[in-house]
Amino acid sequence: MTKKELIKRLNEDLSGEFGAIIQYLTYAAKATGPYRPQLTQFFLAEVADERLHAQFLANKIVALGGEPTTQPRPVPAAATNREMLEAVLAAEQRATKDYTQRALDAEAIGDKGLMVQLEDMVRDESGHSEETERILRDWPV
Repeated sequence: MTKKELIKRLNEDLSGEFGAIIQYLTYAAKATGPYRPQLTQFFLAEVADERLHAQFLANKIVALGGEPTTQPRPVPAAATNREMLEAVLAAEQRATKDYTQRALDAEAIGDKGLMVQLEDMVRDESGHSEETERILRDWPV
């Protein structure tokens, strides 16, 4: 693992965070039905965490000598509340997996501070996944 490779991977993660922000904002607007107020709140509440993750990643990329991406990861189309929740769950699970690997990457180049911060982000993303799984558990098909 080189610093250049780490910057590339952190930019992929940053792209994912930008995509997550767009995803949550869009899905909040698109939520329908009797649970619209709760789903809208759920989606909007996640935006703050994702923004903090994006800011941290952008700052770290610059600190490492890189240029932060401005391109978001594409947001999956979702027509129903269930499809939106399933897309959010998939994105959070991917982020958990990616940040777990990125923490190992940070450890490989000897950046203990980055490793610890990424592990905290794993905790955040896995918590988001668990909450989404709980919502989906009894959601009608």
